[in-house]
Amino acid sequence: QVYLSYSNVAALAQLAAKPGWEITRALDGIKIWTLEEGDVLSFKVEMQVKVPSPLAFSLLSDFTLRQEWDKHFLTCEVLRAVGEEEKIYYVTSPPRRGHKPRDFVILVSQRQPCKPREPYTVAVRSVTLRTVPPSPEFSRSEILCAGFQIHRRTSSSCTVCYFNQAAPGVMPYLAANLTGSSKSIEDTAVGCIKFLE
Repeated sequence: QVYLSYSNVAALAQLAAKPGWEITRALDGIKIWTLEEGDVLSFKVEMQVKVPSPLAFSLLSDFTLRQEWDKHFLTCEVLRAVGEEEKIYYVTSPPRRGHKPRDFVILVSQRQPCKPREPYTVAVRSVTLRTVPPSPEFSRSEILCAGFQIHRRTSSSCTVCYFNQAAPGVMPYLAANLTGSSKSIEDTAVGCIKFLE
């Protein structure tokens, strides 16, 4: 568990630091970036938020609040609190046309900055639990690496960066979203900013 938690946080930091991110959309207070590496597509959504970084961190690290602003989350329950900074959640997503609803078992690791210039981190990855086997009603999906980095700007504002590295199975769905209707990502980002503010 300690290794999983460490690698979860480290993977997000590595993804954020990778070179080659390309900006695909820039709107008022929101920027969307993508990074393609072989068959893995990652995206980053950068949001300017008018709340202090500790508050944004506290709200974004509680995934049971996620349904309030992210329509991709239908239900979210805590399966296990591994420690103060780690929780395992079970998440379901609404069905898309012609597809079964998806479900996820995810580990969420939260870290406060050790040094003044470091971001707050909320890292997410899929894990397997024997007690929650895949169910025929859902398509069990995997998150390779996702999460938030929250950078302080002023005492009352911060920059929230959301990252998601999509597994090849999620690629066609994401690619369609990014090109034809990146509106889905924009709407989620707008919802996130409204929720935080």
